Amino acid sequence: MYHRYDRHEWAQFHQPNGETIRSILNLDDLVSLNDRLSQEDVREIYWPLVDYLDLEIKGAAHQNKARQQFFSQEGHPEDFRNVPFIIGISGSVSVGKSTTARVLLDLLEQTYPHKKVQLMTTDGFLYSTDKLKRLNLLSRKGFPESYDMARLIDFLVQVKTTDEPVTYPLYSHRIYDVLPDEVGVIHQPDILIVEGINVLQLPQNQNVYVSDFFDLAIYIDANHLDIERWFLERFEMIMAFSKDKPDSYYYELSHKTKKEQLTFARSVWQRVNLINLIQYIEPTRNQADVVLYKAPDHRIDTVYVRKY
Repeated sequence: MYHRYDRHEWAQFHQPNGETIRSILNLDDLVSLNDRLSQEDVREIYWPLVDYLDLEIKGAAHQNKARQQFFSQEGHPEDFRNVPFIIGISGSVSVGKSTTARVLLDLLEQTYPHKKVQLMTTDGFLYSTDKLKRLNLLSRKGFPESYDMARLIDFLVQVKTTDEPVTYPLYSHRIYDVLPDEVGVIHQPDILIVEGINVLQLPQNQNVYVSDFFDLAIYIDANHLDIERWFLERFEMIMAFSKDKPDSYYYELSHKTKKEQLTFARSVWQRVNLINLIQYIEPTRNQADVVLYKAPDHRIDTVYVRKY
């Protein structure tokens, strides 16, 4: 089902055509809390991935144009609508999805300086805390039923089919809730990156899946024990950051003992994140076109690319 490439094999696929391989300025700004990334990772993993994406993007553009020409025999080329190429990025909590998404945004903007590339996350499509309480779903936050999937699908329909600005809800990890009075805006992107744990999930009682709108899907994978360790390390950093921020959701917990904090974090991992990963997130891995597997030190050491 997948071609498997180790890091060295994958790195050979990037052909800079005599140009110096470009690096990313301010690389640290793109790295999520407790993740790791180097210019070597950019050269050996992400530039070959962008080269592969370039093939897919050009192929999709050609197919979309041919389809529109078929159904508009008398149409003029300037009348054909540019259909956004949508990339979905999925994987567990704490596995590094956001880092991958931001790196791809930077490299795609370098590759296509005249195209509009945008990035959004699906966190805002979680039901608000108040609604989760009303639905008795607060303990299931992060699981498929805690997301407004119909709204997410409607958002993607609009992005794919209209030229008007499309808004989407925003989420704050500081207050651990959807921001009631703020929205993000997607407007006629050539390429849209959609990142979230739920982007490949198959919701119940729906005939249309989020993944139906993706031109290419990427899954970030790692050993469960490594992801748990990364989650606990990140949680410890969040506690340190929250200690002087009274508006933080974790402000009260950040003033408890280290033992109490760790007990809470381990409970969240066991009751929520691990179960969600095993039952709902990991089973979607086979829907991905590309799987990036991370070693214990956060380095991507294996790349899987779908054969067909």
